[in-house]
Amino acid sequence: MSDDITRDCNGNTLADGDSVTLIKDLKVKGSGGVTLKRGTLVKNIRLTHDADEIEANVAKVRGLVLRTEFVKKA
Repeated sequence: MSDDITRDCNGNTLADGDSVTLIKDLKVKGSGGVTLKRGTLVKNIRLTHDADEIEANVAKVRGLVLRTEFVKKA
């Protein structure tokens, strides 16, 4: 992307503090086999310097970095 606006898989603009939902099951590397299921609600996201990534805290994983192609705005 040429612009610095962070967008979800549907093209909706994301901002700090938004909630997002996962659109597919994701295996978390380095977490001992934790898999985040499709439909998991992730609250209070933080934007990063990269428009294709966001940071979030999930129940079992803190400081998780998610690709925006796998989330949609809740």
